[in-house]
Amino acid sequence: MPRAGLAPIVIELYQSQGCSSCPPANAALNAIASDPAVLALSFAVTYWDQLGWKDGFARPEYTQRQYDYAHAASGNRVFTPQFVINGVNAGSQASSLRQAAAKAGSPRNGPIIAISGSAVEIGAAKAQRPATVWQVTYDPRVRNVAIRAGENGGRTLPHRNIVTRLKALGTWSGPARHFALAVPKDPALRSAIFVQRGKGGPIIAARKI
Repeated sequence: MPRAGLAPIVIELYQSQGCSSCPPANAALNAIASDPAVLALSFAVTYWDQLGWKDGFARPEYTQRQYDYAHAASGNRVFTPQFVINGVNAGSQASSLRQAAAKAGSPRNGPIIAISGSAVEIGAAKAQRPATVWQVTYDPRVRNVAIRAGENGGRTLPHRNIVTRLKALGTWSGPARHFALAVPKDPALRSAIFVQRGKGGPIIAARKI
Protein backbone atom coordinates (compact mmCIF):
# COMPACT_ATOMS: atom_id res chain seq x y z
CA MET A 1 0.00 0.00 0.00
CA PRO A 2 1.11 3.62 -0.48
CA ARG A 3 3.10 5.36 2.22
CA ALA A 4 1.36 7.58 4.76
CA GLY A 5 0.42 11.06 3.59
CA LEU A 6 -0.69 10.12 0.09
CA ALA A 7 -4.30 10.22 -1.05
CA PRO A 8 -6.23 7.10 -0.09
CA ILE A 9 -6.93 4.46 -2.73
CA VAL A 10 -10.65 4.66 -3.48
CA ILE A 11 -12.21 1.19 -3.56
CA GLU A 12 -15.89 0.99 -4.46
CA LEU A 13 -17.79 -2.27 -4.10
CA TYR A 14 -21.12 -2.67 -5.89
CA GLN A 15 -23.11 -5.38 -4.15
CA SER A 16 -26.50 -6.51 -2.91
CA GLN A 17 -27.71 -8.59 0.02
CA GLY A 18 -29.76 -10.55 -2.53
CA CYS A 19 -26.68 -11.74 -4.44
CA SER A 20 -25.22 -15.07 -3.34
CA SER A 21 -21.83 -14.19 -4.86
CA CYS A 22 -21.46 -10.99 -2.82
CA PRO A 23 -20.60 -12.17 0.73
CA PRO A 24 -16.92 -12.95 -0.09
CA ALA A 25 -16.56 -9.51 -1.66
CA ASN A 26 -18.22 -7.89 1.36
CA ALA A 27 -15.80 -9.76 3.62
CA ALA A 28 -12.81 -8.59 1.57
CA LEU A 29 -13.97 -4.97 1.75
CA ASN A 30 -14.64 -5.29 5.49
CA ALA A 31 -11.11 -6.63 6.00
CA ILE A 32 -9.48 -3.71 4.20
CA ALA A 33 -11.80 -0.97 5.51
CA SER A 34 -9.58 -0.02 8.47
CA ASP A 35 -6.45 0.46 6.35
CA PRO A 36 -5.59 4.19 6.50
CA ALA A 37 -4.27 4.00 2.93
CA VAL A 38 -7.71 2.99 1.63
CA LEU A 39 -11.10 4.65 1.28
CA ALA A 40 -13.36 1.57 1.12
CA LEU A 41 -16.96 2.23 0.09
CA SER A 42 -19.83 -0.24 -0.16
CA PHE A 43 -22.56 0.76 -2.64
CA ALA A 44 -25.74 -1.33 -2.43
CA VAL A 45 -27.55 -1.55 -5.78
CA THR A 46 -31.26 -1.98 -6.45
CA TYR A 47 -31.55 -4.43 -9.34
CA TRP A 48 -31.59 -7.46 -7.03
CA ASP A 49 -34.44 -6.07 -4.92
CA GLN A 50 -37.23 -7.70 -6.92
CA LEU A 51 -35.66 -11.18 -6.70
CA GLY A 52 -36.78 -12.17 -3.23
CA TRP A 53 -35.04 -9.76 -0.85
CA LYS A 54 -34.98 -5.96 -0.77
CA ASP A 55 -31.66 -4.53 0.35
CA GLY A 56 -32.38 -1.75 2.83
CA PHE A 57 -29.12 0.04 2.00
CA ALA A 58 -29.72 0.15 -1.77
CA ARG A 59 -30.34 3.43 -3.59
CA PRO A 60 -31.21 4.07 -7.27
CA GLU A 61 -28.42 6.63 -7.53
CA TYR A 62 -25.85 3.98 -6.61
CA THR A 63 -27.19 1.71 -9.34
CA GLN A 64 -26.93 4.63 -11.77
CA ARG A 65 -23.34 5.25 -10.70
CA GLN A 66 -22.46 1.65 -11.56
CA TYR A 67 -24.13 2.07 -14.95
CA ASP A 68 -22.09 5.25 -15.48
CA TYR A 69 -18.95 3.16 -15.07
CA ALA A 70 -20.26 0.59 -17.53
CA HIS A 71 -21.14 3.25 -20.09
CA ALA A 72 -17.73 4.91 -19.68
CA ALA A 73 -16.19 1.57 -20.59
CA SER A 74 -18.39 1.40 -23.72
CA GLY A 75 -20.71 -1.21 -22.24
CA ASN A 76 -24.15 -1.41 -20.68
CA ARG A 77 -23.87 -4.50 -18.45
CA VAL A 78 -23.57 -4.30 -14.70
CA PHE A 79 -22.89 -7.15 -12.30
CA THR A 80 -22.39 -7.92 -8.63
CA PRO A 81 -20.05 -8.05 -6.97
CA GLN A 82 -17.91 -5.49 -8.75
CA PHE A 83 -14.88 -3.67 -7.42
CA VAL A 84 -13.94 -0.29 -8.90
CA ILE A 85 -10.56 1.12 -7.85
CA ASN A 86 -9.86 4.83 -8.41
CA GLY A 87 -12.69 4.87 -10.96
CA VAL A 88 -11.42 1.87 -12.95
CA ASN A 89 -13.15 -1.53 -13.11
CA ALA A 90 -11.24 -4.10 -11.03
CA GLY A 91 -13.54 -7.10 -11.51
CA SER A 92 -15.07 -9.29 -8.84
CA GLN A 93 -12.20 -11.31 -7.37
CA ALA A 94 -12.27 -10.81 -3.61
CA SER A 95 -9.09 -12.85 -3.09
CA SER A 96 -6.96 -10.40 -5.08
CA LEU A 97 -8.43 -7.13 -3.76
CA ARG A 98 -5.37 -6.11 -1.75
CA GLN A 99 -3.03 -6.85 -4.63
CA ALA A 100 -5.23 -4.88 -7.05
CA ALA A 101 -5.34 -1.92 -4.65
CA ALA A 102 -1.58 -1.95 -4.17
CA LYS A 103 -1.04 -2.10 -7.93
CA ALA A 104 -3.40 0.85 -8.52
CA GLY A 105 -1.82 3.03 -5.84
CA SER A 106 -3.11 6.44 -4.83
CA PRO A 107 -5.16 8.62 -7.19
CA ARG A 108 -2.82 10.82 -9.22
CA ASN A 109 -2.69 13.83 -11.53
CA GLY A 110 -5.26 15.71 -9.45
CA PRO A 111 -5.46 18.75 -7.19
CA ILE A 112 -4.67 19.01 -3.50
CA ILE A 113 -7.75 18.74 -1.28
CA ALA A 114 -7.68 20.85 1.90
CA ILE A 115 -10.27 20.80 4.67
CA SER A 116 -10.93 23.89 6.81
CA GLY A 117 -13.78 23.63 9.27
CA SER A 118 -16.98 23.06 7.33
CA ALA A 119 -15.45 23.85 3.94
CA VAL A 120 -13.21 22.10 1.43
CA GLU A 121 -10.76 23.72 -0.98
CA ILE A 122 -9.86 22.01 -4.22
CA GLY A 123 -6.50 23.50 -5.10
CA ALA A 124 -5.37 24.96 -8.40
CA ALA A 125 -3.82 22.50 -10.83
CA LYS A 126 -3.75 21.63 -14.50
CA ALA A 127 -7.01 19.98 -15.53
CA GLN A 128 -7.41 17.87 -18.66
CA ARG A 129 -11.18 18.35 -18.50
CA PRO A 130 -13.79 19.37 -15.91
CA ALA A 131 -14.19 17.04 -12.95
CA THR A 132 -16.91 16.49 -10.37
CA VAL A 133 -16.20 17.07 -6.69
CA TRP A 134 -18.04 14.47 -4.61
CA GLN A 135 -18.69 14.22 -0.89
CA VAL A 136 -19.43 10.68 0.21
CA THR A 137 -20.84 9.80 3.63
CA TYR A 138 -20.49 6.28 4.96
CA ASP A 139 -21.00 4.21 8.11
CA PRO A 140 -17.74 2.74 9.46
CA ARG A 141 -19.53 0.53 11.98
CA VAL A 142 -20.17 -3.16 11.40
CA ARG A 143 -23.83 -3.54 10.44
CA ASN A 144 -25.03 -7.14 10.79
CA VAL A 145 -28.13 -7.81 8.69
CA ALA A 146 -30.24 -10.97 9.01
CA ILE A 147 -31.34 -12.00 5.51
CA ARG A 148 -34.71 -13.72 5.60
CA ALA A 149 -35.31 -14.48 1.91
CA GLY A 150 -33.65 -14.65 -1.49
CA GLU A 151 -30.34 -16.26 -2.40
CA ASN A 152 -28.77 -15.44 0.99
CA GLY A 153 -31.85 -16.31 3.03
CA GLY A 154 -30.99 -17.59 6.51
CA ARG A 155 -27.59 -15.87 6.64
CA THR A 156 -26.49 -12.88 8.68
CA LEU A 157 -24.22 -10.65 6.63
CA PRO A 158 -21.84 -8.10 8.16
CA HIS A 159 -21.32 -4.82 6.30
CA ARG A 160 -18.84 -1.98 6.80
CA ASN A 161 -18.53 1.42 5.18
CA ILE A 162 -22.01 1.30 3.70
CA VAL A 163 -22.52 4.50 1.71
CA THR A 164 -25.42 6.51 3.09
CA ARG A 165 -25.11 9.56 0.85
CA LEU A 166 -23.24 10.62 -2.27
CA LYS A 167 -23.46 14.34 -3.05
CA ALA A 168 -21.98 16.26 -5.97
CA LEU A 169 -20.63 19.51 -4.52
CA GLY A 170 -19.86 21.05 -7.90
CA THR A 171 -17.26 21.01 -10.67
CA TRP A 172 -13.55 21.77 -10.77
CA SER A 173 -11.70 22.69 -13.96
CA GLY A 174 -8.29 23.91 -12.79
CA PRO A 175 -8.61 27.10 -10.70
CA ALA A 176 -8.97 26.67 -6.94
CA ARG A 177 -12.53 26.30 -5.70
CA HIS A 178 -14.21 26.24 -2.28
CA PHE A 179 -17.28 24.22 -1.35
CA ALA A 180 -19.36 23.94 1.81
CA LEU A 181 -19.39 20.50 3.38
CA ALA A 182 -22.55 18.69 4.41
CA VAL A 183 -22.37 17.66 8.07
CA PRO A 184 -23.86 14.20 8.75
CA LYS A 185 -26.65 14.22 11.31
CA ASP A 186 -25.30 11.03 12.86
CA PRO A 187 -21.90 11.79 14.46
CA ALA A 188 -20.87 8.16 13.98
CA LEU A 189 -20.84 8.58 10.21
CA ARG A 190 -17.70 9.54 8.29
CA SER A 191 -17.16 11.53 5.11
CA ALA A 192 -14.59 11.85 2.36
CA ILE A 193 -14.03 13.98 -0.72
CA PHE A 194 -12.94 12.78 -4.12
CA VAL A 195 -12.50 14.43 -7.50
CA GLN A 196 -13.56 12.45 -10.56
CA ARG A 197 -13.31 13.15 -14.28
CA GLY A 198 -16.54 12.84 -16.21
CA LYS A 199 -19.29 10.29 -15.58
CA GLY A 200 -17.60 7.06 -14.67
CA GLY A 201 -14.13 8.46 -15.26
CA PRO A 202 -10.94 8.11 -13.21
CA ILE A 203 -10.72 9.46 -9.67
CA ILE A 204 -7.76 11.83 -9.61
CA ALA A 205 -7.77 13.03 -5.99
CA ALA A 206 -9.26 11.91 -2.67
CA ARG A 207 -9.15 12.77 1.00
CA LYS A 208 -10.86 11.45 4.10
CA ILE A 209 -12.43 14.04 6.39
